[in-house]
Amino acid sequence: MLDLLHTFLTVYRAGTMTRAAETLGLSQPTVTAQLRGLESRIGQPLFVRGARGVTPTPAADDLARRLDGPMDALAGVASGLLGEAGPAGRTLHLGGPAELMSTRVLPALAGVIAAGVEVRVRLGLADELLAELSDGRLDLVVSAIRPRRSGLHAEPLCDEEFVLVGAPGVDVSAGLLAYAEELPIIRRWWRHVLGTPPPKRAVLVVPDLRALRAAAVAGIGVTVLPRYLIGDELRTGELVELMSTEDPPINTLYLATRAAARDEPHLTGARTTLLAAAKGW
Repeated sequence: MLDLLHTFLTVYRAGTMTRAAETLGLSQPTVTAQLRGLESRIGQPLFVRGARGVTPTPAADDLARRLDGPMDALAGVASGLLGEAGPAGRTLHLGGPAELMSTRVLPALAGVIAAGVEVRVRLGLADELLAELSDGRLDLVVSAIRPRRSGLHAEPLCDEEFVLVGAPGVDVSAGLLAYAEELPIIRRWWRHVLGTPPPKRAVLVVPDLRALRAAAVAGIGVTVLPRYLIGDELRTGELVELMSTEDPPINTLYLATRAAARDEPHLTGARTTLLAAAKGW
């Protein structure tokens, strides 16, 4: 019975029979047969099969909630008893936003790489990276949104604090430097702090926060950036905070993994390292 429950939970987390079979090291017909055996025993269906995978029934959601902790604990005990291999020689497929990855995440992983883990990085937006995580193409994602996909596990990493900045002598009425035409970060800051939308269109749009930082230092205009990205510029005076507030907009970043794989040694090492490092960000 434990084997059937383990297979069920793996399918539930993976979202498809194919990915579950790969994770379990079983053939797809074997996984299907085990699921049918479990459904026969409990007397109700657990998944609705579709072209793109399986959709859990309410009974499956309830069973997965009850199994989530206990099954992972058993897997951890089994790994310890069997003396399974450590992280060396494994490859970590990591995804996240370019700015945070380049300035904080990758430097923090120096020890993980030194321990023998190879790292391959994919830069992009949260939605597309979480889709690749769910599909098994990534192992760990730093996400600006909390994932809601079935089979993914998320834990808070750190909070981004956003700051309105410009070069010394540049007034808040100067041109806006934005990440996108819709002014997503600027609009959020303006509404949160001032209660109004931004007053005008951007004079510069570039989808890279580091480029916006450089443009602001050059005196081209004003922008809103996360504090972690501009700490040095604020200390040296290249940038100044134009309107300080005791209640700045905050965005929580998450570490996301596939629930079925989050206790693998190379993932555990990376997660532990990043969570510890993030306390100083």
